[in-house]
Amino acid sequence: MANTFVICASASSYRRVIDACKDFDALGIRFVLPKTAEKMRSAGDANIEAVTDWSAAPDGYHGKSLLIREHFKEIEKGDALLVMNYEKHGIDNYIGPNVLMEMSTAFYLGKPIYVLNGKPDGSPLIDEILALEPVFLNGDVSQLTE
Repeated sequence: MANTFVICASASSYRRVIDACKDFDALGIRFVLPKTAEKMRSAGDANIEAVTDWSAAPDGYHGKSLLIREHFKEIEKGDALLVMNYEKHGIDNYIGPNVLMEMSTAFYLGKPIYVLNGKPDGSPLIDEILALEPVFLNGDVSQLTE
């Protein structure tokens, strides 16, 4: 099984992702968080806002571009991808465009892709998500330690 999982998730789910990392630590699962989520975790500050209005940010969309590029490099270094998908926009197990880009990067690099929860039924991206052939864990993270 993979040694280091690079975690991907919608920024609005980072608090849940950080909470879940306690379970990963207890299971001995090594992981890399997105930079903003790691900053929140390291600071122990759940009040750091993970969702940014990039059009109003000091660096504008260039700031988001840098974060995307940095996370792609983490995916390249990691052994596998773990998508942590929760409800968003009324879609259970939501996987959005940015996470799909990260999944596509892992797919291109030949990395295994695991999805924490089930399929995002009703997503307009479902065909592309399924074409990347991820393993859906349906909440069972013990599969990551097998």
